[in-house]
Amino acid sequence: MNKWLKTILFLLGSAFLTRFIPFSSLFRNLDTMIHEFGHALVTLLLSGKVLRIELYADHSGVTYSSMLTPGRSILVSLAGYLCASLFAWLLFVLYRKGRHMWGLGIMTAVAAVSLLLYVRGEFGMLWLTGFIALNAVIMIFGAKFAKFYYLLLAFLTLEESVVSAMYVGWMSWTHPSAAGDATNLASQTFMPALFWGTLFALFALWCAKGALTSFFGKNAASGARSRRVRQRSA
Repeated sequence: MNKWLKTILFLLGSAFLTRFIPFSSLFRNLDTMIHEFGHALVTLLLSGKVLRIELYADHSGVTYSSMLTPGRSILVSLAGYLCASLFAWLLFVLYRKGRHMWGLGIMTAVAAVSLLLYVRGEFGMLWLTGFIALNAVIMIFGAKFAKFYYLLLAFLTLEESVVSAMYVGWMSWTHPSAAGDATNLASQTFMPALFWGTLFALFALWCAKGALTSFFGKNAASGARSRRVRQRSA
């Protein structure tokens, strides 16, 4: 079966099944956190100023920032979806390398920096506090459950990175004036929102294919090692 089709079908199945996991909706805000942190990080790298970040219960968010050089705001607008997609891929690469605790540490560090410096608003601050506390408990006391917890976060983040990018891609076709970052980019460049929304959607799918390749490669390698051990035992 074509790898792209397999990626899409697996994402659809995963998105359906994870809806049955209790409280999974809360963890979907991780993708929003990374998206908004991506905007903030690129703003700082380009010598801009991050004013504040808002995270909302409906999994949306917004980053308020200012740039002295208007042209640089194009890169800031690009950063959200691209960083979210790349981060989801990174989580699976770390899993493949057996570094899931590193992944949890990175998530917790980003959440802590966001909470201390940028996120304002009751829901966002409360969610970040709970997320940091839960991660700390898992890393210190829940080593046996850490891998399952990590995979839950990784798959939810992957799903949300694709769904949100596909949504903005769809909006760029149907309501280009309300397509979020794609609309912002259209106002700053000569390319329409349709171009940017499609770019976000395709990039998210490409990262998802890479992420799932890492995941299945890890499992295939583990299965091969198990078979070799059984053969030697026999």
